[in-house]
Amino acid sequence: MLSLLRRTGCALVASAALALPATAFDTSARAAFVLDQSTGTILLSKNADQPMPPASMSKLMTLYIAFEAIRDGRLSLQERLPVSSHAMSYRGSTMFLDTTDRVSVSDLLRGIIVLSGNDACAVIAEALSPDGTEQGFAKFMTRRAQQMGMTNSVFKNSNGWPASGHVMSMRDLALLAKHLITDFPEYYPMFAETTFAFDGRAPDNTRNRNPLLGLGIGADGLKTGHTREAGFGLVGSAKQGNRRVIFAFTGLNSAEARAEQAEAIVNWAFRQFAEKTVAKSGQEIARADVWMGAEDSVGLAVQQDLSLLLPVLESRTVTGEVVFTGPVAAPVEAGQQIAQLIIRPSGLPEHTVPLVAMTAVAKGGFLNRIRTVSKVLLERLNDGPKPEGSS
Repeated sequence: MLSLLRRTGCALVASAALALPATAFDTSARAAFVLDQSTGTILLSKNADQPMPPASMSKLMTLYIAFEAIRDGRLSLQERLPVSSHAMSYRGSTMFLDTTDRVSVSDLLRGIIVLSGNDACAVIAEALSPDGTEQGFAKFMTRRAQQMGMTNSVFKNSNGWPASGHVMSMRDLALLAKHLITDFPEYYPMFAETTFAFDGRAPDNTRNRNPLLGLGIGADGLKTGHTREAGFGLVGSAKQGNRRVIFAFTGLNSAEARAEQAEAIVNWAFRQFAEKTVAKSGQEIARADVWMGAEDSVGLAVQQDLSLLLPVLESRTVTGEVVFTGPVAAPVEAGQQIAQLIIRPSGLPEHTVPLVAMTAVAKGGFLNRIRTVSKVLLERLNDGPKPEGSS
């Protein structure tokens, strides 16, 4: 239920207060961002816009560009790509590729997603680079990220290998995850694959490092990351019912802490928040005074049912503030946007939605206009002159 307290004035404001605060999540991560994709609600933001070393989580950008190339016909899943000496030189997590290999794009993608192959990223990068080099591809990654709204991301390589100036923010990583999920639903199931045994050559590197897969909590992606500089991080997503949660965090001190934090975030996001109907279409929320109209006021309502993600411990009454400049001059058309409804859930970002006139109000006739003007003049006379020195 939406509760409003009306106050009069030229700019009309109606408001009320929430009874209980939202339950905050106390994360030990250096930076974190949690988004409810279904409603667009930001559930947690800690240093979310601070550029930080993303480690292997930046491989998601290489994957996104590869998926775009496949969609556009510039690359195919069956195409086999050569391995350069530069790609072969990478250490850390690899597919153990060498220069005698020609590897299918399909295997390279799984090598990146499941095995976190640094070498596989470099192979893809050199194939799609404007100048055939990984460095050139990194510059392309940065430009593409900027176009997508990832303003705190700069890439120096394709795989997150430690390099000065190679950074991403947690908000950028969550936005990238959202794009991967929504733009490429045909490829997203790869992120839930738990094993990939490439050519039998790396028996010790066949399992997906995402600790959430297989826990039965709806987790289906996306990428872990770890370097000495970055610490342990994860970009994850889970879906339960009609809700999907996307999150990114970094800076933990162990793989165990990363696993515990990821599971705790998923459980908190789904258990502590629920979608609730705040206002229904056709339900009068407030009234706006009408100037020189056939009616003195008009009812205001939302255009369609309004549901928001709210803390489960909230009272049934949530904050509502109706703001508009009034009185509204007649004529007024039904459905005309007149005001804004601002809802401020405790501990969450505010939501602003338009309010429209429920009915039409025609201009008043001569007698209505005379009555309105007379009423205003009478109110001013009753107020009388202000005492000297008053303000």
